[in-house]
Amino acid sequence: MDNEPAESAVTAERYVTALREELTEPRDKECLACYVSRMLEEFGCDNHLRWVRRWRDACAPRATALERRMEEKGGFCDCEVAYNVYPEQMLYDDAADLPPCKGVSRRGSTLPCRDDAGR
Repeated sequence: MDNEPAESAVTAERYVTALREELTEPRDKECLACYVSRMLEEFGCDNHLRWVRRWRDACAPRATALERRMEEKGGFCDCEVAYNVYPEQMLYDDAADLPPCKGVSRRGSTLPCRDDAGR
C-alpha cells in the first residue's frame, strides 16, 4: 500500500510518454516540411530543431547531417526551417488550409511533397 503513489506516478508517466509519442509521430510517408508545419501548428517552436530531430529519428535515422543542412539553409530552429527552408509551406494562415501531405516516394527523403507549382 505504501507504493501506491509511486506506482500511480509511474503509470501516469508511461501514459504521458505514450500519448506524446502518438501525438508527435510522423504520419506514413509524411514529408519533413509537412511534419514540421503540422507540429509547429500544434505545439509551437522551442527555439531548437525538436521536430526536425523527431522526424529524422522516426523516418531517416541515418540522415546524420540533416541538422547541419537545415542550418546551412537558415534553419536553426523549427520555425526557421519552416520559414527559410520550406517557405512554400508557410503560405497558409491556418493548418486547416494546408493541403494534406502528398507523401514522399522514398522513406527518409527530405524533399517537400509539393512546391509552388504543385498547388
